[in-house]
Amino acid sequence: MNKKTKINDIRNIGIIAHIDAGKTTVTERILYYTGRSHKMGEVHDGEAIMDWMPDEQERGITITSAVTTCLWKGTEIHIIDTPGHVDFTIEVERSLRVLDGAIGVFSAVEGVEPQSETVWRQADKYRVPKMAFINKLDRVGADFFGTVEMMKAKLHAHPLILQLPLGAEDNFRGVIDLVHMQQITWDEDTLGATFQTADIAPEYLPAAEEYREKLVEVLAERNDSLMEAYLAEAPIEKESLLAAIRQATIQLELVPVLCGSALRNKGIQPLLDAIARFLPSPVDIPPIQGVHPQTGEKVVCQSRETAPLAALIFKVALMEGRKFSFVRIYSGKMKAGEEVYNPSLNKKEKLSRILRMHANKKERIEMAGAGSIVGVVGLKESSTGQTLCTPDHPVLLEEIEFYEPVISVAVEPKTHADQEKMGEVLEKFLAEDPTLRVRLDEDTGQTILSGMGELHLEVVISRMQREFNTRVNVGKPQVVYRETIAQTAEASALFDKEVAGQRHHAEVRLRLKPLSRGSGTKFQSNVSADTLAPVFLGAIEKGVMESLESGSLMGYPVVDVEATLTDASHKESLGSELAYTVGASLACREALDQGQPFLLEPIMDTEVFVPETFMGEVIGDLNARNGKIESIEHRIGVQVIRATVPLSRMFGYSTSLRSATQGRGTFTMQFSHFDRI
Repeated sequence: MNKKTKINDIRNIGIIAHIDAGKTTVTERILYYTGRSHKMGEVHDGEAIMDWMPDEQERGITITSAVTTCLWKGTEIHIIDTPGHVDFTIEVERSLRVLDGAIGVFSAVEGVEPQSETVWRQADKYRVPKMAFINKLDRVGADFFGTVEMMKAKLHAHPLILQLPLGAEDNFRGVIDLVHMQQITWDEDTLGATFQTADIAPEYLPAAEEYREKLVEVLAERNDSLMEAYLAEAPIEKESLLAAIRQATIQLELVPVLCGSALRNKGIQPLLDAIARFLPSPVDIPPIQGVHPQTGEKVVCQSRETAPLAALIFKVALMEGRKFSFVRIYSGKMKAGEEVYNPSLNKKEKLSRILRMHANKKERIEMAGAGSIVGVVGLKESSTGQTLCTPDHPVLLEEIEFYEPVISVAVEPKTHADQEKMGEVLEKFLAEDPTLRVRLDEDTGQTILSGMGELHLEVVISRMQREFNTRVNVGKPQVVYRETIAQTAEASALFDKEVAGQRHHAEVRLRLKPLSRGSGTKFQSNVSADTLAPVFLGAIEKGVMESLESGSLMGYPVVDVEATLTDASHKESLGSELAYTVGASLACREALDQGQPFLLEPIMDTEVFVPETFMGEVIGDLNARNGKIESIEHRIGVQVIRATVPLSRMFGYSTSLRSATQGRGTFTMQFSHFDRI
């Protein structure tokens, strides 16, 4: 691959979608047609290149986001294939954080599914320009226009149809390109590597002309020069159309829609052309901004190799027992063997190697510049979400937000040898996955592993046994609850003790007030700075926040509470940070006890896909699980039941759904909110 790709010719893109919409299949075809792989890996055979982990191959799903690089007509494309399962949402979140463009893949049969909505919203949050690829048009029940309508209704997107399907279901032969007004069909015998373009068949011409007119109309509304030509009824050049599509895509005004069937090898080459034509290079998007770690001033990181280095570690992975850091370089360049500075740790680290990644295969390179996504070896202490820069131009880029776990299991080592290994292995997993939590239960002495869902924890335990040969016994899954209070309560505490030969004294009075669901925890002070030094106020806040980490009922974190410091007194020269921290903690504990504490449980948004004949049984089962039915929607051959159900009642639901629907029902579930038990 050309070592000196210009930054304008780089595309950093992610493929995002609901589980089973065909993301990994689309990626496999891209790698095959760009010459990056010489055999098509199939997900259902467990041979997909991007799904290289044994767990991924067995389950037929993507678990970790894999990075690869390929070349298409002079454009260097860095692709991240992300997971579609809700338990691995963090993999999508941290990938979108570093990408310049995304392709949402939708199944033409199921349309826009719940996890598609989640990842689309994540992409909106990071202002990532998007395109849509409507897949599986060869399947029975495929509905191209229905899926476009769902994009408008559910994603609040503005789809711009660039292609129409040529034929449908079994007769799906290819696509109609509305920009060039031609039809494209693919050759079965070359696995879709060759294709023919021809004039549009007469029976499809009226629809093609109608949608071409709509395409020009929508673009003209957003582009003055096109509007002039459109009103004057002058012929519109293809080049000006393409430029207008690119501009509207990069400005997040429109979402170009393409279609095809990845499994049948149709529609991938025009998708590659569209990635190169319409999605932004690192130069086309506003330069990322960070802050100076000492002064807090804004720092703009220009996408140039000559600028000072600014790079973000967006993922840490263990491959063959070694620590790999995946890094997006925003500005400047990195050289193998050089030192970089991590402002979060205030430490220098050495880049021993820089690697261009292709799933789990690696190619050593000496240097990488702005716009690149690379693997780095040698960073011992730096972790996910931290910035790498140079000591003379320090910058802190915005960190990645992580999610709170909702489910726990107890893990115990099987033998003494496993016990020694377990701690080390879990530490490695924690470095790799920020949504995993490990704590020791002081009452039972058990190690508690918490994660985003049953599948998440299953995969971690399977990897412990498979990759690190650590055998563990696993307890039943437990729900991670929260605690809160029902009424406002006040309490005061006096701390007056001699510690290490010195007397410490502080008196603190606090008021705890319940807040609405989802408000989190807040702290404020009604005590003036004249009465209490700021350093002591910080100590009181620390004491309050620490005691809210475990509630008085069952030791779960306390949420939706506002703590107000109403009074504090001290004796000259006896007041200390220790005294105020402990005093605040004691007062907070007492107020929690008096505030009628109660438990909150995680409520899940659930979508159940059921053939019509089994509806009654499935609804009855959801009601028995304290589920609230929100809506029932009819789709071809299937009913979609939307409900909110407590997580504690959803364990083993997949088994009971399968038995109630003769194996034909499926469901998806994602965390919605915490509510009173």
